[in-house]
Amino acid sequence: MKNPGLRKWALMLMVLTMTATLFTSQKAEAQGKLVTVKSSKGFDETVDAIKKSVAGSGMMVLAEINHGKILSMTGLSINAESIFIGNPNVGKEAFSENMAVGLAIPIRLNIYEENGTTYVNYFTPSSELSVFKGAKVKMIGQEMDKKLKMLTGMLGM
Repeated sequence: MKNPGLRKWALMLMVLTMTATLFTSQKAEAQGKLVTVKSSKGFDETVDAIKKSVAGSGMMVLAEINHGKILSMTGLSINAESIFIGNPNVGKEAFSENMAVGLAIPIRLNIYEENGTTYVNYFTPSSELSVFKGAKVKMIGQEMDKKLKMLTGMLGM
């Protein structure tokens, strides 16, 4: 990479991604609500299927992190992408009750390929949101659990 400024930003993004992964790993031990779904589709097909299902379920893709592209700067070649999904109206309800929910909203789906098999994993929204005060926040987490189960359930087909 010839541009030192771009290299600096890429390194900062990679450090932030790794820090988020470390935090998420620590939380997984505490919460124990990690869901992993094996996809019958290839990596690109799985990413596309998730995006279509999200759009068809009243939600939207709010952000994406292409871990494979970022880590290719280090020489690592992987298929891995995180997709952040949600519905701004539902987010408004959650944030109106408890501003701290930004740590868990939007919902993160991690799609990765390992030994030729594609997986989708996520922490259940109900477990992520259970640490925040507010009955509405907890109800949103439970409803999101159902949506994610439906969204990822079609991957085994």
